Amino acid sequence: MNTPSFSAMQASAAMGAAAGTATGDKPASPAKATTQVPSRRLIDAPTRAFHWLFALCFVGAYLSADGERWRLLHVVLGYSMAGLLTFRVLYGLVGPKQVRLTALGAKLAGGRAWLHSLWRARSPGDVNWRQGQNLFMALAVVALLVLVVPITLTGYASFNEWGGDWLGEIHEAVGEAFLWVVVGHLAAIAGLSWLRRKNVAAPMFTGRTEGRGPNVAKRNHVWLACLLCAAVLGYVAWEWQQAPNGLVSLSSLPTTDDREHDD
Repeated sequence: MNTPSFSAMQASAAMGAAAGTATGDKPASPAKATTQVPSRRLIDAPTRAFHWLFALCFVGAYLSADGERWRLLHVVLGYSMAGLLTFRVLYGLVGPKQVRLTALGAKLAGGRAWLHSLWRARSPGDVNWRQGQNLFMALAVVALLVLVVPITLTGYASFNEWGGDWLGEIHEAVGEAFLWVVVGHLAAIAGLSWLRRKNVAAPMFTGRTEGRGPNVAKRNHVWLACLLCAAVLGYVAWEWQQAPNGLVSLSSLPTTDDREHDD
């Protein structure tokens, strides 16, 4: 039996390649590798849920502070903040290492040394801005958690008409102080984002930060975050059903007859 010669095999391969080119077939190219930016989990889901629920409750309570028709909504949102504070304290006692109250204390303990290094720094590049960020965030968290106690107690006393008008004035003063702490917190985030050339608030949205290394938050605990959201929404819905006219009273609005009489 005759075997094809090597030259015949080369000619056949060349004819096949030419035919493939004529029909428009292209040689398979290797798959392009997709590059992903490495990241690690910095903040778990319950901490982020607490942060945003706490912020929303405060904004709602502050905006509903004036006016009788918004009074019940203001009170319920204030109670929700107190409940969220209770959760944060308990989570800080029995939760993961990175959310413990002792971790906040450790960040605050290094504040004096960081301020000293800031004073001696010759340029912004000589400052440990990550440590400064941790210090400012810890200060804001502690201040806000501490202020919830007097603002809740004075609000409860004012709602039940205990102690006279002076308690209401204290309640308003603490509320304004709370607002200024929030403004300072936002200003610190904006300043640190500008100095570090990165959005330092992003981990509070996504829970993750760019960079290699182990996750600071080992587990995300999404179930606990969902349970916290359900508890707050359930409490607000329950209070809404218990109120005769809901949390936003429409009885104080002028009727059509009243407006025509005033005109």
